[in-house]
Amino acid sequence: MNKASRIFCPSLITPKNAVVKQTEQLSRSQKLLTELGLVKSGSNGTYQIMPMAQRSVDKFINLVQSNMQQAGGQKITLPILTPTGLWKKTGRLEGDISEFYMVRDRSGKQFLMSPTHEEAVTAMLATTSPISYRQLPLRLFQIGPKFRDELKTRFGLMRAKEFLMKDMYSFDVSEETARETYSVVNSAYDRLFKQLEVPFVKVNAATGIMGGSVSHEYHYVSSVGEDNLLQCSSCGFAGNSEVVKAPASCPSCNSSDLKEVRGVEVAHTFLLEDKYSKPLGATFLNTSGKPQSLVMGCYGIGITRVIAAALEVLSSDHELHWPKLLAPYDACLIGPKQGSKEQPQAEVIENELLLNVGEICGHQELLHDDRKELTIGKRLLEAKRLGHPLTIVVGAKSARQDSPKLEVHTSKGETYELDFSETLKLVAEHSQYKRSLERGCFQHETEESKSRSVGHQL
Repeated sequence: MNKASRIFCPSLITPKNAVVKQTEQLSRSQKLLTELGLVKSGSNGTYQIMPMAQRSVDKFINLVQSNMQQAGGQKITLPILTPTGLWKKTGRLEGDISEFYMVRDRSGKQFLMSPTHEEAVTAMLATTSPISYRQLPLRLFQIGPKFRDELKTRFGLMRAKEFLMKDMYSFDVSEETARETYSVVNSAYDRLFKQLEVPFVKVNAATGIMGGSVSHEYHYVSSVGEDNLLQCSSCGFAGNSEVVKAPASCPSCNSSDLKEVRGVEVAHTFLLEDKYSKPLGATFLNTSGKPQSLVMGCYGIGITRVIAAALEVLSSDHELHWPKLLAPYDACLIGPKQGSKEQPQAEVIENELLLNVGEICGHQELLHDDRKELTIGKRLLEAKRLGHPLTIVVGAKSARQDSPKLEVHTSKGETYELDFSETLKLVAEHSQYKRSLERGCFQHETEESKSRSVGHQL
C-alpha cells in the first residue's frame, strides 16, 4: 500500500501576486502536471518525472512492451551514442542536422546522441554472421531516451529535448513479407491506442527524412497539435494535409463534411525497403545461398508524449483525467480528520477498506491519503485534481449507527453515497473493466470510435 504522506510530490507553490515569467508555451497538461508536483522542469526543454507520474510511465511501458511482444517483437538495448560515420553512409547527415546533438570523445571521434536508431540497428545486423532467410522476419524493439535539440521547446513532455521512445525495427526477405510485418505491427498499434480509450486518428503520411515507400501517423486531435489534419465528420476519414491536398470532398465517402483540425503526432510507422540495409551492407542468405539486402520497416511511439497528449485531450483546466490503464493509482482512500468526533468509529471502517479494496485492485494500486492533519475537503480537492479513477471518503456519514455510508467520487465527476458492500462492488467493476482493456477487449467501443480508427483507409 502507498501512503500519501510518504510520496515525494513537490507541488508548485506560487506566492500570491507573484509574477511568473514563462520561457516557453504552456499546455493544459504541462500546467497541471507541474502544479501538482508530478513533473518538474529541469533545464530549458528537459523534465524530471516524479514518483507518481513515473508510475504512469512504467504502466505505459509495460503496455507497449506487451503489445510489441504479441506482434513478434524481441526487446534489445542499443547505445545512445551512434558513430556519425554510419549516418554519412546513409546520407542522413547531408540534410538539416541542426536538431541533432553531436559529441566527440577524447580521441576526436564524433557521435550522435541518437534521435533514432535505424543506422545503429542495421549496422549491428551487417556485422552479424550471415543471417539465413529461415531466421526472418526479425522484429527488434527497444524503449529508451532519445534526444533532439528543439529550436523551440513547448508544451512540456510533448515537445522536449529529451524524451522516452519505443522504436521497433523489422527485417524481412522481400517487400511482400515486409508489408505483412507492417500490417502486423500496425494492428498492434491500433490495439494499443484502443486500449488507452483516447480518440485517435490514423493518417497516411509523408516519409520525410526517414525515407521509404509507405508511412502512417497516429494523432490525438488537440488545439496544441503541430500538424494540420483534414477530418471527415461523416465517415471518420482523416489525412495529413501534407499528403491530402485540400480536396473538395472526402476521398473516402465523397462527403463535403471535411474540416481542418490540429493533431499531436504520437506514433509513426514506416516501410523503409532497403534505404538503410543497402548502403550499410545488411544482408541475409536467400534460398540459393546468395546474399540479398534485408527489407526494413521502423515503428516509433513517443512514450512520454503519448501520456502528455492523452492528458491534454482528456483533462479539464483544473483536473487531470487519465486513461484508465495509465492512472498512477486505481483508487484513493481518504480517512477521517485527526481529532474529529467520528474518527474512532470511522477508522475501523477505514482499516477494513484498506484490506478489502487492496485485495480487489491490488495493494500497490491503492493510495491511502493518511495525512489526517488535513481536512477531508482539502484532501478530496487534491485527489480530484490528481484524477484518481475512484476516491473513497470515510467521513462523518460512515460513523452513523443506522445505515453508515461512504462517499465515492469518480474521475468522471460522479458522486455516490454507498454502503460498504456497494463500495467494494464499484471497485471490483472498475478493476474488471481495467483487466478487460489489458486483454484487448473493447466491448464498450462506439461505432464512431471504430470508424475513426479505420478511417484512414482510402
